[in-house]
Amino acid sequence: MALKRRNKAEATFSMSSMTDLIFLLLIFFVMASTMSAPNDIKINLPSSKAQTNTRQVVAKVFIDNLGNYSVAQGKQKAVPIEADMLDAYLCGIQEQDSTMYIALHADEDIAYKEVVNVLDIANQHHMKLVIATKK
Repeated sequence: MALKRRNKAEATFSMSSMTDLIFLLLIFFVMASTMSAPNDIKINLPSSKAQTNTRQVVAKVFIDNLGNYSVAQGKQKAVPIEADMLDAYLCGIQEQDSTMYIALHADEDIAYKEVVNVLDIANQHHMKLVIATKK
């Protein structure tokens, strides 16, 4: 009389718990990658909710949507100026007051290189530059 075992031990592995873990990790990394934004430059957004008042603004540089430059000193009316004359004009103002701020009022549709041009001039001469934004 041959007795057979009723319970056989199978040598298989259940992958259901491993696949659950892999899907949870996948969901975590997808959510984490969409929440962190890399250093994007938002070109068409010159507005800000933060308000900082600088009282020592001596000069204002305006760049309209056509790329024309204008400058104003103090409360004077803005005067058109050529782009290559901007460096000399700002250096002349800096000689009068070295603790001043220059306010850059650039149109939101202006080319990025125009803003960088003014930033380079301010950086070369160690001027303090404030980019003006709207609320």
